[in-house]
Amino acid sequence: MLSAATKSADDTRELAAQVATLAKPGDLILLAGDLGAGKTAFAQGFGRALGVDEPIVSPTFTLVRTYPGRMPMLHVDVYRLDHLQEVVDLGLAEMLDEGGVALIEWGDMAAPSLPADFLEVRIDYGNADDERRFDFRIVGPSWAPRHRALQTAVSRWSAA
Repeated sequence: MLSAATKSADDTRELAAQVATLAKPGDLILLAGDLGAGKTAFAQGFGRALGVDEPIVSPTFTLVRTYPGRMPMLHVDVYRLDHLQEVVDLGLAEMLDEGGVALIEWGDMAAPSLPADFLEVRIDYGNADDERRFDFRIVGPSWAPRHRALQTAVSRWSAA
């Protein structure tokens, strides 16, 4: 597991942009953390690095937003779903087959219904209001070869 810490929402976006440089079509990234922890800020920085020009907002009420960029970005929020079958019904696997990368807010809740091949980004509050702590966990084969590159990408924010 890799850890990192940011000091502001802009810092969180910069960290996410660095992680996005490693993204490949079909990647699944699960964002976990309490309300207001910074999942959407992470998605904003990630999307900007993928060339998304439009505003990236929380998909809480629409469930899935698709953003065009150098690689399509699916931004999903499963907070309001009551059953794991509803996650399956969203058709994320099919959407990923179209060459995009998916960021799923509250992804830890949906993990049992998703392929066991993802990067989990757990975001926790830090000591000060805008500080955040990140734990990156690789699950499955697609992110494993990128472990060292991920470590390098987040090294500027390495947590002590």
